[in-house]
Amino acid sequence: MLLKELSALASPLNDQQIGQLQQAVAELSPQQLAWISGYFWGLSQTQSVGQQPAGQPVAAVAAKPAGKLTIIYASQTGNAKGVAQALKDEAVAAGIQADVFAAGDYKGKNLTKETHVVIVASTHGEGEAPDDAIELHEFLQSKRAPKLPNLNYAVLGLGDSSYEFFCQTAKDFDSYLSKLGAKPFVDRIDCDVDYDAPAAEWRAKALETIKDELQGGGDAEVVQLPVGQSAPAAVSQFNKQNPYSAELLLSQKITGRDSGKDVRHVEIDLGESGLTYQPGDALGVWYDNDPALAEALAAKVGLTGEESVEVEGATLSLKDALVSKYEITAANPQLVTKFAELSGSKKLQKLVEDKDKLREYAANTQVIDVFAEKKTQLTTEQLQGLLRRLTPRLYSIASSQEEVGEEVHLTVGLVEYQQGEESRFGGASGYLAHRLEEGANVRVFVEGNNNFKLPADDQTPVIMIGPGTGIAPFRAFIQERDNRDADGKNWLFFGDRTFTDDFLYQVEWQKYLKDGVLTRLDVAFSRDQQEKVYVQHRILENAAEVWQWLQEGAHLYVCGDANRMAKDVHEALITVAEQQGGKSREDAEQYLNDLRKAKRYQKDVY
Repeated sequence: MLLKELSALASPLNDQQIGQLQQAVAELSPQQLAWISGYFWGLSQTQSVGQQPAGQPVAAVAAKPAGKLTIIYASQTGNAKGVAQALKDEAVAAGIQADVFAAGDYKGKNLTKETHVVIVASTHGEGEAPDDAIELHEFLQSKRAPKLPNLNYAVLGLGDSSYEFFCQTAKDFDSYLSKLGAKPFVDRIDCDVDYDAPAAEWRAKALETIKDELQGGGDAEVVQLPVGQSAPAAVSQFNKQNPYSAELLLSQKITGRDSGKDVRHVEIDLGESGLTYQPGDALGVWYDNDPALAEALAAKVGLTGEESVEVEGATLSLKDALVSKYEITAANPQLVTKFAELSGSKKLQKLVEDKDKLREYAANTQVIDVFAEKKTQLTTEQLQGLLRRLTPRLYSIASSQEEVGEEVHLTVGLVEYQQGEESRFGGASGYLAHRLEEGANVRVFVEGNNNFKLPADDQTPVIMIGPGTGIAPFRAFIQERDNRDADGKNWLFFGDRTFTDDFLYQVEWQKYLKDGVLTRLDVAFSRDQQEKVYVQHRILENAAEVWQWLQEGAHLYVCGDANRMAKDVHEALITVAEQQGGKSREDAEQYLNDLRKAKRYQKDVY
C-alpha cells in the first residue's frame, strides 16, 4: 500500500522499478524493512554507486552491514521482561538494531543464525526455568542442540539469594551455551531482589563491549506507518519506576475473631491512571516502613537516626532512609553473613557454616532481631552496606476489571508474630493493614504475568487449587469467567485452618456455586478434625474426577505457598497420573511437565 502511494508521487523510480521493489519486499518483516532502509541509505552515501557507467554492474557493498542484537527473556512475573526491554531501548538509542523475544517464542535452532545474543533469566521454584522458558532450557541441553562456535552471548540472572537455587536458570543457560561453543562477550552476573542498579550497570557494560561491532542499525527501529494505519493505543504512563498514587478505599479483615490469622480484603482506586490488568496479574505495592521500627533499628547499632546519609545522590536523615529506601523487616542470608563478620557473634558464625540452617534462620528472623544477637556499634556506612534496597511487594490481584471497573482488589495476609514481649509485623502487610488509613494514597503499578492466565477458549474447564491467600487470583478468574459468560467448567480446591474463621470469601463462593458459575467446590480445613486434612488430600480423594477433567483438556492452576503446599500438591498430581493414568513415576512427571509446556499447568507460588 505504501509503495502504491509513493508511485503516485514524484519519484526517481520508474513503474518497473517500483514493481520490482514491491515484489522484493512483499514477505519482509517490519524490522527487515527498517534495516534495508538504513542499508540503502548507506549505499546512497558512496560516490561509486551513482557514478557507475551505464550498463556496468554496481559495485559491491561499500561497507559491511551492521549486525543485530537478539535479546531473549525467561520471565515468570515480568522482571526479566522489563530488564530485557530496557536493554533493547538502550541498544536502539546507541544505534544498535535489537530484537526482543520471550523465551517461549524463540526457536532454539535459530541461535545458529545469530551473532550476539543476551539472555535475561529469572528462576522459578526450586531452581526451575520459568514456564515460558522450559522448551528452550531443555533444547539447549539436548542432543538436538547445535554447536554454536560463531555465537557471542551474555547472560544476566535475576533471583532471590534467600532461596537455595539462586539464579539457577541463568547459570544453566550460561553453562549450556558455553558447552555448545558460544563465547561470552561479558561475564554473567546474578542479581538479587534489588536488581535495578546492578542490572543497569551490566547493560551499559554489555553494550559498550559490542557497540563497535553492531552500531549502525539502531535507527532502523523507527518505521513510518503506512497511510491510513493508526498508531497503537496509548498505554498507562505508570509502572514500577513511576508508580501511581492510588487511594486506599478499604482494608477489611475477613478472618473471624478467633482466627489465628489476620487476612485483609483490600480495595484500591486506580482512578484516572489508565492502568489495566488481566486476571492472573499482580499489583506492585511500594510501601514505607514503620518509623518506630526505623528508630529502634538505628538505636540497636548505636545510631540516633538523625545522621545524614546519601542515597542515590540525595542527602537525607538515616531515619528517613530507613523508612523509605531500605528493607528493614525481612532478613536475608547475606545480611546475616555480613553481620556475623562485623559483630563476631559465634552463634551467627556457626549458622553461616550451614547453608540450610542459615536460610531457615534468615527466613524466620527480622533484621532487628539479627542485630540483637550481639551488641555491635555500626557506622552509617556499615549499616547501609548490610541492608538491601527497598523493593515493592507483589500481590496477586483478586479481582477482574470486568467486575470492578477502575478498582483493584487484593487479599493480604498480615505477617505477625511475637518476639519475646514485642510484636513483629511484615513491611508491606503491616503498612496496608495498620499504618495506611482508608482515604490515604499508596503507590502502585501493575505487573503482568503471562504465565498465569485463563485459557483463551471459554469452554475449556479449569481446576484451581488455592489454599489461604492463594485464593486471590481465583476470585479474579471466577469474576472474569462469570462476566464473559464462559461455558467451561470451574473446580475450586480451597483450604485453611477452620471453616468458621478462615473460609475466605465464603459467601461469594457459595453464591457462585448456587448460580452454576462454580461447578465444584472442595474444601479442606486442617484443624476442624483430629487428623490434619489439606488440599492435596482432597485432590487424591477425587483422583478419578481430576484425571477425567484433565483428559477433557482442563487447565490446572496452583497458587500459594511454594515451600510446602505447592510441592505437596505436585506430588498428589503425580499420584493421580500414576493411579488413574497407569503411568510410571517417570512418565507421570513427564506428563505434568508436558502440561506446563502447553500452559495447562500454571503456578503462582511464593
